[in-house]
Amino acid sequence: MPSRFLYLFDPLCGWCYGASAAIATLAAQPGANVEALPTGLFAGAGARTLDRGMATHILTSDRAIAAATGATFGDAYRARITDGGDVRLDSGAATLALTAVARTAPDRELALLGMIQRARYRDGLDIADIGVLADLLRGAGLAAAAVALVEDAPDLHAANRQRLARAGTIMHAHGLRGVPALLRVAGDTLTPIDTAQLYRDPRSLLAA
Repeated sequence: MPSRFLYLFDPLCGWCYGASAAIATLAAQPGANVEALPTGLFAGAGARTLDRGMATHILTSDRAIAAATGATFGDAYRARITDGGDVRLDSGAATLALTAVARTAPDRELALLGMIQRARYRDGLDIADIGVLADLLRGAGLAAAAVALVEDAPDLHAANRQRLARAGTIMHAHGLRGVPALLRVAGDTLTPIDTAQLYRDPRSLLAA
């Protein structure tokens, strides 16, 4: 019987980037099924402009994430955070791109999330830029998702709102205050999993 999991995340969440290798490892195991669901933590009202205090907080968190998970943060990314300027922390476009993939090639959503995260945290690209995201989609062979994103399809926005609402309902129901969050799925029952277990040994979750 397959083991099913629900993964809640935001493309601009540093700890979600730190968890990306473990999530990929879990999803690659025989009998494992991991559904990705964005929460919109840094989208809409959650978006903000990077200021000096936020930049310091981010860089401090990044060092902790790297130490805890082994995640790599590139020089171009660090320079972008340090320089500040008019950097906008807004995951709305990236979340929309992921919803476009969920609608056209759902089995590729986790892979696309990893590409978006690497584009930001390793290469220092602006993942709030539709053009950057469209290029990533095309490069990954996700042309249909790229078209939907660039054309700003109304039905795509409706589907995105539904996904964010579902994530919010789940987080509220289980008292989850942040991401990343992983839940085990058994029928209609969702059971939160200690994220530390994910970082330590994702394969162990299949035997639980």
